[in-house]
Amino acid sequence: MGGYEWIIWAALIILFAVIEMTSGEFTFMMLALGSAAGLVAELAGAPWWLAFVIAAVVAVLGIFLLRPPLLRRLRRSADPAKSNIDAIIGSAGRVLIEVTATGGQVKLANGETWSAHLPAGAPGPLPVGAEVHVLAVDGASVVIEASHDAIRG
Repeated sequence: MGGYEWIIWAALIILFAVIEMTSGEFTFMMLALGSAAGLVAELAGAPWWLAFVIAAVVAVLGIFLLRPPLLRRLRRSADPAKSNIDAIIGSAGRVLIEVTATGGQVKLANGETWSAHLPAGAPGPLPVGAEVHVLAVDGASVVIEASHDAIRG
């Protein structure tokens, strides 16, 4: 080629690093690392095909050997608290408006008021004041059933 292959390697490094900033999964960082190895090989005088092979091998090794421990370390300090829908499923509540298979309203333990309905085939309506727990979130309403404590009592 014309001796400007290093520009292609540098452009690939920058491109992969920018994409990595948006993904945060270290895959494109490993491709950038492979491109850096290709750049070093190119600057050391290796032919373009050898630089390409070196870049590919370093990227693949990085993805399989370096990426998993980096991801574990990154996620080790993640917040274990549930949020959004995950925090609602399983939470307790109390019926505000009688809940049937087609509608009703509950107030959850976190203070939120939700439209609610019973799952298909669930027995009868739940009266006002009944203790319930959330089985699932169905659009803008929650699917509930009577709390086991309320059934025993």
